[in-house]
Amino acid sequence: MTPSGQRSPRPASKEAKSSNAWTPTSFISPRFLSPIGTPMKRVLVNMKGYLEEVGHLTKLNPQDAWLPITESRNGNAYYAAFHNLNAGVGFQALLLPVAFAYLGWSWGIISLIIAYCWQLYTLWILVQLHEAVPGKRYNRYVELAQAAFGERLGVWLSLFPTVYLSAGTGTALILFGGETMKLFFQLVCGPTCTSNPLTTVEWFLVFTSLAIVLSQLPNLNSIAGLSLIGAVTAITYSTMVWLLSVSQQRPPSISYQPLSMPSPSASVFSLMNALGIVAFAFRGHNLVLEIQATMPSTFKHPAHVPMWKGAKVAYFFIAMCLFPVAIGGFWAYGNLMPSGGILTALYAFHSHDIPRGLLALNFLLVVFSCLTSFQIYSMPAFDSFEAGYTSRTNRPCSIWVRSGFRVFCGFLAFFIGVALPFLSSLAGLMGGLTLPVTFAYPCFMWVLIKQPTKYSFNWYFNWILGWLGVAFSLAFTIGGIWSIVTSGLKLKFFRA
Repeated sequence: MTPSGQRSPRPASKEAKSSNAWTPTSFISPRFLSPIGTPMKRVLVNMKGYLEEVGHLTKLNPQDAWLPITESRNGNAYYAAFHNLNAGVGFQALLLPVAFAYLGWSWGIISLIIAYCWQLYTLWILVQLHEAVPGKRYNRYVELAQAAFGERLGVWLSLFPTVYLSAGTGTALILFGGETMKLFFQLVCGPTCTSNPLTTVEWFLVFTSLAIVLSQLPNLNSIAGLSLIGAVTAITYSTMVWLLSVSQQRPPSISYQPLSMPSPSASVFSLMNALGIVAFAFRGHNLVLEIQATMPSTFKHPAHVPMWKGAKVAYFFIAMCLFPVAIGGFWAYGNLMPSGGILTALYAFHSHDIPRGLLALNFLLVVFSCLTSFQIYSMPAFDSFEAGYTSRTNRPCSIWVRSGFRVFCGFLAFFIGVALPFLSSLAGLMGGLTLPVTFAYPCFMWVLIKQPTKYSFNWYFNWILGWLGVAFSLAFTIGGIWSIVTSGLKLKFFRA
């Protein structure tokens, strides 16, 4: 008893003393502790669970939050499917029957199947390499090339073909879209139209103005709705064009023998140019990493999972578009196929047999597809301009600066198209120059970054595919140049 008459407190037991004493895990919340072993093991296990819940400890570049490709990261598998389909189906698919006119049935189908499987494999490589290094996301094709080949060599190897794909495709879309708008107007207006028709250059300007208005959407995720429209219109017009072609009477002088050339060397070069057209049909790999960069990524839910799901759906529909157009178009017109492709052939052979409304609808769908494709192919150019601005000023672009860059890019492509109106006729050459982006570089990147066992099947397979892609690129480029020289392409500068 104490002097005040109160009972003295009982001494703390050994268990209580031990529970109140400081331990190396006292700073950890009790809800994280579980009887699984030593305190250090408990710390590691709980830390692992915490990381899995929070996500990657990725080193984020603050500048990425200001740029249109990485500004929004709420993408999903649906967006990936829309973007890939919009980028993968376009006017270049309408040129595949032209390649078949030189290759014939057997080699045409074989080359198309090989190219499709090859590019699907390299697409899978790019999706897997997006986060190949822990804590790092390669949000752009050039960034991945620099990681694989080195800072300088990566820029030298990848910058020209990716810029050429983006800017060249944008310019070709203005040319093709403007000419299609002109045909649409002629069909709708008819022979009794009394208004003064616009010139070809003026139609280019109309198309460019519409494309610039649509380009004011801020980032890549914000154009997902446009990509959906582009995907639907591309599937619809490509299906309509081959169905309308095969449903009509074939020309009486049709033949399926490959076009004969005056000499063996001419035959070889024409085959290389035709294969370049096939290669150009599978574009869009320069946008794969950019599309994947718009998605959130954690340990439990990495970005490559929804990206690959969307890409598989997109490339299923791409195959459903490209193969029927190539096979149906060649069956309908044979080696009478004009150099402008199946849409030109449909208008030339059956403009009086098909209802004018159907032809006009087909042309209108092509215009919509070109307008939406222009947005996704121009996004890397917009991103580059804004990256230069933000790196110098250390602040995001204002609405007016961003709009100014996009207006400048649109009219720059228009100026190039007016200066070089023959650019849309260079499908074989463009296919050869840009082929490494799709068929060669991803194989090299896989070996250099993933570093599979030397002399293993994976090692040999990717090295062989990569060097075959480089060899084909050189051959197709030479074939494209030869085709330009021998076909008498008139370089009408500023004469659209």
